[in-house]
Amino acid sequence: MTDRKGELAANLAKVEERIAAACAVAGRGREEVTLIVVTKTYHASDVRMLSELGVRHVAENRDQDAAPKAAACSDLPLAWHFVGQLQTNKVRSVVGYADLVQSVDRSKLVTALSKEAVRQEREVGCLIQVALDAGESARGERGGVAPGGVAELADLVANAPGLRMDGLMTVAPLSGEYEGRQQAAFERLMDLSTDLRRAHPTANMVSAGMSADLEDAVAAGATHVRVGTAVLGVRPRLG
Repeated sequence: MTDRKGELAANLAKVEERIAAACAVAGRGREEVTLIVVTKTYHASDVRMLSELGVRHVAENRDQDAAPKAAACSDLPLAWHFVGQLQTNKVRSVVGYADLVQSVDRSKLVTALSKEAVRQEREVGCLIQVALDAGESARGERGGVAPGGVAELADLVANAPGLRMDGLMTVAPLSGEYEGRQQAAFERLMDLSTDLRRAHPTANMVSAGMSADLEDAVAAGATHVRVGTAVLGVRPRLG
């Protein structure tokens, strides 16, 4: 085992311990929480080693980095999640490799994703990104739709050809009423998920929590956590 692969294995083991411990405290089974490793800024070689170590879900937030990486790793049994703010001019590329887009936050993006998924004969899973730092009808600082806009956007996704309404995603707010209150923010997302599932029963995915606050997300009930630096280390710049 190379030094880098050994480092990744040790970091993965620590993250697994954290998730398992958080599940135990919350009275949840470890199998209820899926780890997504955020591989942004890291090279395809790291993605390949993660796959060899058993990782099955990876996430990227910039198409210009993700597209070549996904192509280089197309032989691996991985599900690719796109988690960054997505401009419509990048949709054609993203639909080519992303199994799930976790950052759906406006109707124009839904229309573009649907059109491209149909053209490429793919089904793309979609999560509505919820901005808990926004008012009822505004957008968040880091993208996302306000809680009041979730139902309408979810209906649009559910009725769009080529798309699958899978659930909700959020990032812990840096401002507003949930600043510094990660678990409360994630509990609010779970409430919104409960509301969503009344209309869309299969949209049961809740993506929340990162390296610093995954325990809060597990405690709140998240089904997926997105962990980058705790697995891969301090991020370099791709070059």
